[in-house]
Amino acid sequence: MTHPADKLYPLNFPGTAGVGAGTVVELVRHKPAHILFTGRKAKSAAATIASAKAAAPDVQVTFIEVDLANLASVKAAGDKMAADLPRLDVLVCNAGIMAVPAGLSKDGYEIHFATNHLGHALLTYKLLPLLLHTADLESSDVRIILVTSTAWRGTPPGGIVFDKVKTKQEMAVLGRWLRYGQSKLANMIFARELAARYPKILSFSITPGVVSTGLVTDLGLADRALIYLPNIGKVKTPEEGTHNLLWAIGAPQKDIKRGVFYEPVGRLSTMETKPSKDPELGKKLWDWTETELRPWA
Repeated sequence: MTHPADKLYPLNFPGTAGVGAGTVVELVRHKPAHILFTGRKAKSAAATIASAKAAAPDVQVTFIEVDLANLASVKAAGDKMAADLPRLDVLVCNAGIMAVPAGLSKDGYEIHFATNHLGHALLTYKLLPLLLHTADLESSDVRIILVTSTAWRGTPPGGIVFDKVKTKQEMAVLGRWLRYGQSKLANMIFARELAARYPKILSFSITPGVVSTGLVTDLGLADRALIYLPNIGKVKTPEEGTHNLLWAIGAPQKDIKRGVFYEPVGRLSTMETKPSKDPELGKKLWDWTETELRPWA
């Protein structure tokens, strides 16, 4: 890790399970000043904190309960962190859901888009003033890391169907995967827009790869086969799934390009689709997101 101990405040891991929990425990070994992580389950968070304390008893680890599919919950968490923290060096947007049945969030958005994009976007907006303040401090290295997936290549026509995001967006064939891919494309594009609009901050996106966590193992047989068969020999353990995220947090700033997408480990991706290359889609996503989140500003 390259961050001195008084500067590292990574947060917004889904630190109650899987890659997020593993990353929290590994990070404490590098003695950051403070790690905050979020999630919905306080009981599971207690297990993560216990593991972190066993690895590094002197590191401060804080859990903040938040439901990314509930914008009022995200607003409350973001406001609290912005008020309580003196600085913020690393924001990791990693929590998410995958291929769940059609549904709406508490606020009436397609559930994948609400959880995987809008929740993270609102938290980012809430914390941007603190991140920019930190970026102005001497020897700062401020990062926003969006954890996406190669599934952003599989989306509805056009990439993001904005006029359907306030519906369940039911589709006859592979609907749950297309809805998931749409939200992951939004993650990747949002990172690129952040990089362009806030050059003081190193913003980019990554994928941990295909990791055998509950996101995959809890799926039905057909969905598991859809993931495992094209990735025979490539499926990572939860521990291996932390590697690209740890690289993104700790690699020297000079080794990372702004606004791009990295595959494991630290490999600049050359993947692209017509929607992913469309600069107008990025602008439209940014403007749409700002408008939708204005009531929670």
